[in-house]
Amino acid sequence: MSVAKVTEITSSSPKSFDDAVQIGITRASKTLQNIKGAWVKGLKIDVENNRITNYRVDMKISFILKD
Repeated sequence: MSVAKVTEITSSSPKSFDDAVQIGITRASKTLQNIKGAWVKGLKIDVENNRITNYRVDMKISFILKD
């Protein structure tokens, strides 16, 4: 039997939402083991001088706890 836990993170990228998701998963995997999935809760952009400067994602990441 497995037990999963969910944690929330926010990550950002100057390139795209997809890149922000990848950055978040890559960083989370440094301290979380057995990541099984993620749910993107929200998207946000930062704008300066009418240009997008940053893409942000709020995610919930699920991972299996060790026995």
